[in-house]
Amino acid sequence: MKNILLLIHDDEGQEARLQAALDLTRALNGHLSCIDVTMVPSIAGDYDGIGSAMLLGDERDREAANKASLEARLVSEDVVWSWSDVTGFAAEAVIEAAALADLIILNRKLDQFPYPDMRELASSIVVKARKPVVAVPDDVRGFKLGRALIAWDGQGAAAATMRACVPLLALAEEVQIFMARDGAEQTEPTEAAQYLSRHNIHASIRIVDDGLTPADQLIADEAANWHADYILMGAYGRGRLMETFGGVTKRMLAHSKLPLILGH
Repeated sequence: MKNILLLIHDDEGQEARLQAALDLTRALNGHLSCIDVTMVPSIAGDYDGIGSAMLLGDERDREAANKASLEARLVSEDVVWSWSDVTGFAAEAVIEAAALADLIILNRKLDQFPYPDMRELASSIVVKARKPVVAVPDDVRGFKLGRALIAWDGQGAAAATMRACVPLLALAEEVQIFMARDGAEQTEPTEAAQYLSRHNIHASIRIVDDGLTPADQLIADEAANWHADYILMGAYGRGRLMETFGGVTKRMLAHSKLPLILGH
């Protein structure tokens, strides 16, 4: 897990993304790949394209200034980094750049109108890139590694995300596997703990049987009570983490107070 891909764009969540990416790149002794996306605007009823062209010009000017500012900061950071510029749609640009990425850094909440919609962006990239996505709240600065909560539903997405993130979990002081049991699990949390133990990661297990409380609420409560630093979970699986069209995953993206690591 050495190749960290960071979305660069001048929006409210950029500082949170940057600080998390720097912390993770340092901790993993990795390489930070910055993809600066000049996003193509879309205006309803702009049939001749004049309005869109003007907005695109403004967007290019903002991103040029943004690039100059961030490159000056990165020069003084103790990480190895590279930079690429892309004009297009954010999801497509990140997915294309993610072919050789191990971890993708995005935000987790809905940004201000009109764009970018980071919640939908994160959802699309998780599904299509099939790489772990770190989705950080806009108000978080940095990424704490100490206490990792794995939201375990016993499905393939959770297992794949956990396997991919072993190098990150190995840096944690404590790891807990938390399951809200619903009977749909294919793999028990004890098996997940055994897998991690073979990587010298010794996780505790907590299971609750509560068929009434939404799974995302149970996860959030456990994360708060256990003082987790981040939550790792599969996205858009079966069982309680699926509900209605990935309802739990989308609500976690909308409301989680902690960084999420999502995989599909």
